[in-house]
Amino acid sequence: MKIVTLVENSCGHESCIAEHGLSLYIETEQHKLLLDTGQTDAVVKNAEVLGIDLTAVDTVILSHGHYDHSGGILPFSQINCTAQIVMQSKAAEPHYNGERYIGIDQAILDLPNVWLIDGDLRLDDELFLFSGITGRRCYPQGNRRLSRIENGAQIPDDFAHEQCLVIKQDGKHWLLSGCAHNGILNILDRYKEIFGNAPDYVITGFHMMKKDGEHTEEEKAVIVQTARELSQMNTVFYSGHCTGIPAFEIMKEIMGDQLIALHSGEVIR
Repeated sequence: MKIVTLVENSCGHESCIAEHGLSLYIETEQHKLLLDTGQTDAVVKNAEVLGIDLTAVDTVILSHGHYDHSGGILPFSQINCTAQIVMQSKAAEPHYNGERYIGIDQAILDLPNVWLIDGDLRLDDELFLFSGITGRRCYPQGNRRLSRIENGAQIPDDFAHEQCLVIKQDGKHWLLSGCAHNGILNILDRYKEIFGNAPDYVITGFHMMKKDGEHTEEEKAVIVQTARELSQMNTVFYSGHCTGIPAFEIMKEIMGDQLIALHSGEVIR
């Protein structure tokens, strides 16, 4: 299996674009797919730089309904109009950060190859999607300003639109999430409900980025507790995007070689 970080906040390849967003290109025995598409057409430009043929992609998985993961769908669809685009139906709903709209471009819903699903879905013997994450331990504090619209009113986002991709390959299980808005520990709890044991590898943002000053003591406590629990697992974690450098450094101190940074243009495996 091959995984390439097509888009991420930081650059690992001098000719690749870095932007606030995430996109992963994945080759398995049966598929060529994307998990998310970043914020802009950087996904297309970076793929060209890296020699990745996006016209061969058969599946696009949208992890959740935010612009920095869905913004490349329309540029991608201009060169590939046949790949199946799979998202939770609630990802199509309006989402906000305060008063700022951060949801998907509604034009995406007009694409004929968009597949809106509700809940878990096994695509085949390699790929499985799950949602339904309800736990709230070590819940990311950055979610506090995020909301959705229900009956015409803005209410706190419950992230029912978030889904995770599980890939089974070469006897190993890979768990891929976009931002882990539901909290990575709660996502892993849901994973274990389905599969029994922890995954071998996890690729995800941790949604611990702080844009307005330093982390509070409460926020640091969540970061530390999360890292401590992850460090007890026999799992390798790749993270970037919404994790943020300060939070990553705190977690790296605790997790050591078990935690690896993502960068645009780098091959993970």
